[in-house]
Amino acid sequence: MSPANGPIVAVSVVARDGDRVLLVRRDSPPFAGAWALPGGKVRAGERLAEAAARELLEETGIAVDGLEQIDVAEITDAGDTGAHYVIVVFAGAPLPSRLVAGDDAAEARWAAPSDLDGLTLTADTARILSRIMAV
Repeated sequence: MSPANGPIVAVSVVARDGDRVLLVRRDSPPFAGAWALPGGKVRAGERLAEAAARELLEETGIAVDGLEQIDVAEITDAGDTGAHYVIVVFAGAPLPSRLVAGDDAAEARWAAPSDLDGLTLTADTARILSRIMAV
């Protein structure tokens, strides 16, 4: 989608298990290969929190409860796509589920603060995690 068509609305989720946070390594643009919060595009007619829960489940196999909006990110030059994204960021408590990478996630993992220095994070993921975790 070109920027002339307008921004793409997307969501992402901060799911925490104790001091660990759930991350995915992106398999496709934008930012393929980088680690990010799980998420994706909102479908027409879909409520933001519903999209966040759906995307988290599709990308990681993890269900979530108690989603609350915590941030908004905006990417006006999505690197390899050139698209404009507006990303509404939610936080929620993961429910007992089996972690498995799916959809456009090449890998999914729980990461402790000490793990983050060794990962290539997207800029907004790094910004959000530095605000909510001791990193």
